[in-house]
Amino acid sequence: MESDEAAAVSPQATTPSGGTGASGPKKRGRKPKSKDDSQTPSSQQQSGGKMKESGKKTQQMPSVDEKYSQWKGLVPILYDWLANHNLVWPSLSCRWGPQLEQATYKNRQRLYLSEQTDGSVPNTLVIANCEVVKPRVAAAEHISQFNEEARSPFVKKYKTIIHPGEVNRIRELPQNSKIVATHTDSPDVLIWDVETQPNRHAVLGAANSRPDLILTGHQDNAEFALAMCPTEPFVLSGGKDKSVVLWSIQDHITTVGTDSKSSGSIIKQTGEGSDKNESPTVGPRGVYHGHEDTVEDVAFSPTSAQEFCSVGDDSCLILWDARTGTNPVTKVEKAHDADLHCVDWNPHDDNLILTGSADNTVRLFDRRKLTANGVGSPIYKFEGHKAAVLCVQWSPDKSSVFGSSAEDGLLNIWDYDRVSKKSDRAAKSPAGLFFQHAGHRDKVVDFHWNASDPWTIVSVSDDCETTGGGGTLQIWRMSDLIYRPEEEVVAELEKFKSHVLTCASKP
Repeated sequence: MESDEAAAVSPQATTPSGGTGASGPKKRGRKPKSKDDSQTPSSQQQSGGKMKESGKKTQQMPSVDEKYSQWKGLVPILYDWLANHNLVWPSLSCRWGPQLEQATYKNRQRLYLSEQTDGSVPNTLVIANCEVVKPRVAAAEHISQFNEEARSPFVKKYKTIIHPGEVNRIRELPQNSKIVATHTDSPDVLIWDVETQPNRHAVLGAANSRPDLILTGHQDNAEFALAMCPTEPFVLSGGKDKSVVLWSIQDHITTVGTDSKSSGSIIKQTGEGSDKNESPTVGPRGVYHGHEDTVEDVAFSPTSAQEFCSVGDDSCLILWDARTGTNPVTKVEKAHDADLHCVDWNPHDDNLILTGSADNTVRLFDRRKLTANGVGSPIYKFEGHKAAVLCVQWSPDKSSVFGSSAEDGLLNIWDYDRVSKKSDRAAKSPAGLFFQHAGHRDKVVDFHWNASDPWTIVSVSDDCETTGGGGTLQIWRMSDLIYRPEEEVVAELEKFKSHVLTCASKP
């Protein structure tokens, strides 16, 4: 059952974004373009915007639009629900915020994204309200009937914060997801209480919003590596200075919510202001040295605020323990065959760590046996992407399931438990891969599992290569027939067998 579904989307696995594979760009963003300003000729769009100037006729590989059309035709079969939201400007990050209310057929929840502009209007951090349709509510014939150039009725902008510089990364504080941290092209980490921040009108010349807190300590720009601790109000960052920096915002806490629904701010109120330099600052609790190149991503241990890991352009995975000093506890050399872009620590099993790389692979490491013969020794190497992997994240719903997104425009969903089950996959399907989300036509720069709504994912792509500008935000949930135990699915389908046979016999 599962392998058939995976095979149904395997034709989408070719790269629509022209990702650079193992030689992926050092900086994952680039000069953004607005979809409104796109000058891309329609003929180029039809070929996916990737026609080469070689004088040769394009052949063999179907265009981006052709592959996308194949995927869209399968949407009613593969998905329980899907919402497509056109973004005028690219967003390099997307995150779920707190759930606001539950209703009969849908839930309302905060969603965080950004607008990465070309300077004609300010860069912004956007707080949106999202209507998340509950499982088995949406009609199959409706979920594929969306206009790619339109904004989704399920996503409504609630508040705009004018951000000092472009937003490269957004991360929410698990203890109170109304508090978010952002990375921009500077050494500082900016902390925002999105509920108390005033709503701003993003026009040219408007003053920046003032962060509630600024975390200092990096000696060079820290653009991507950012994490918030699941157990304490700690923040972790990495940057071009090759260091990992740890902060506690404990000194600025007034009321700590026990969950995301708690009221009040956890950041001491600092009053109105427009200059980020007026914001209070917090210095680091520790600065950790061990990388030999830019630190690209960091992650906390799910069980200890003192333990964390980092990956970088030196192809290393490093484990740290703040209790033992600022040197690495374990340094895994050659964890991949190229730069490492992303890392995630399994929230269900603190021995398991995922990494993603410009070598197009995702690797699973067990902290009890990280190396062999002096180099990285993963438990398993997942090979299903055709370009650099940009983001990995474990599912909050099942301990063996995780997602990976890449420059090939795909978001793959894997189950490590299926790797050993040879009969559970089609011959052409990579081991462990059981679903491919192929709804994006360009590099998928970020995604986030929804902890409040099982098996629901938000993902975002930067569409400069294919449509000339902007981005695409998608909120989706695969059909539960794909991930539920096979015996459950078969038992349910048996109930409808006679009805299906009756319908099939009609002319």
